[in-house]
This record gives sequence, C-alpha cells and structure tokens, in this order.
Amino acid sequence: MREPDAAAAGGQRPAGSGEPDHTAVRVALWRALHVAADAPPHVLHDEIGLKLADPGRNWRERGDMTMPGISGVRASIVARARFVEDLVAERVEAGAAQYVILGAGLDTFAQRRPEVGSRLTVFEVDQPGTQAWKRRRLAALGYGIPSWLTLVPVDFEAGDSWWERLTAAGFDPRKPTVVASTGVSMYLTPEANTATLRQAAVLAPGSVFATTFLLPLDMYDPDQRQVQEFSMRNAAASGTPFISLYSPEEMRRAALEAGFAKAVHVSPDDLAARYFADRHDGLRPPRAEQFLVAEA
Repeated sequence: MREPDAAAAGGQRPAGSGEPDHTAVRVALWRALHVAADAPPHVLHDEIGLKLADPGRNWRERGDMTMPGISGVRASIVARARFVEDLVAERVEAGAAQYVILGAGLDTFAQRRPEVGSRLTVFEVDQPGTQAWKRRRLAALGYGIPSWLTLVPVDFEAGDSWWERLTAAGFDPRKPTVVASTGVSMYLTPEANTATLRQAAVLAPGSVFATTFLLPLDMYDPDQRQVQEFSMRNAAASGTPFISLYSPEEMRRAALEAGFAKAVHVSPDDLAARYFADRHDGLRPPRAEQFLVAEA
C-alpha cells in the first residue's frame, strides 16, 4: 500500500524481503496517532497496527508523524478506512460473500471486526515480503490467521497478476464481492488503473469496487495546492512519484467505460459530514483524496 503523503522520514523500515513496506507502517501509525492525539469520539479505533509495526517508544516524534498538515492526513486515513469498513458491513447485509483488500499492508479489519469478517471470506493482497512479515507478527501477538482470512502474496514487481493469484487462493468471481483499493491509484499509470477497473468490473452482479484517487493540481485552492505540491515533491524524492491524477468526472467515466453499471463519487466533504460533523477541534479530511464507489 502506498500513500498520498509518502514523504521520506526517519525511523521507517526498509521494504526489503521479510519486512513491511514503509508506507504500510506509516498508515498504521497514523491510525494509531488518531487515537493517541485526537479527542474522542474516534472515527476509527485501531491500535493493533501499532502493535504489529512495533516502531519503538519514540514513534510519535518521527518526521512523518509531525510534518505540516499531519492532522488532515490522519483524518483522511481514518475516514477512508471507516468508510470502507462501513461499506463492507452494509454489503454483507445485502449478500456479499467476499472482501478483497488490494495493498492490504498492516490492515487490521480481520482482527478488529471479526463479527463482520467471519461472515465473509476475506482476502488480503500484498507483496510477499510484507505478507510473510505480517503472518509472523500476527502469530507472535497471538492473533493468528482465522479460517475465513487468506493472505495472498503477489509479487507486483515481477509482473504477477493479482487476479490469477487471488483465484488460485480460492477467490470465487461468481460470488458478490467488495474490493477495496486505497492509496494506490496515484502511483499507477493510467493504463494500469484502467486495467484494474476492467478486471474488477467483471465481478459478479452485486459486487462493489471502492478506490481512492487524487485530484489534479488545478482543482485545489491556492493554500491547498501548496500543501499538495509539497506532498508531491516528497513523494517523488522518495522514489514514489504521483503518476495519475483524476477529476471526479474523469474517474467516474473511466469506471463506466470499464464496464461498471454504476459509479458514484464520494468527496471529502461527504466523509466530513458523515464522520466529523460533531467535532469541535477542526479535525477533518482535506480535499486531496477522493473516493469512487463502482457497482458491477
């Protein structure tokens, strides 16, 4: 999993064999920082990812925990996670049988929401090194791997097909499914994003694909644009430049052209109204990251 604010920072682990991707660790720490730094009610209560990452006592002093605009970053991270998990719970009631998390990283849905997850077959898709490390950490912490959870290692850098690996791991494309891909599209080429949309569009009727995307720079207010340009420079400097940016209409049209029957844009304002309306501390997601929810 990669993130819109993937700035290089001290204290992060390398993404080599048997280690989690540094951006996956960062997301887990931002989620924990929401619980540690923001007043309740919390949009998402996730400290299991912090336990998995085990970053040391001074993790809150890391550069990526204190950089400019960090409150908005963590608001966006927890809002999108809560939105996806609410969507999954909703679709379970409508008959969804599977949940696929692309670029799962240190996602802890299976550990925190077993009352929902146990009603599904959950597939976590990620790089082999991150998955091997996560499997060991879950065992060390006493969580283990429940029977309804499958970790699916996919070596994207070697050209592995996530769809082929997924089906080989027991995924049934004939069953209604929720597929989530967050914090990824900006790092992929337009062609790769289109290919992912087309693959997800052939899912069984009643399936849903939820993905995030970033806006082009000319769609920001001047102050927001400065923050986003800062994020883009840092992302490029760390070797993960933003490649694909979309307007909401461009993303919606791409989903419909890929074969989805319906595509809906969900804005940060929508998420703010849903999860942050009663807060008095100004915490809310910035305008950068948007959601697309497409139905097969």
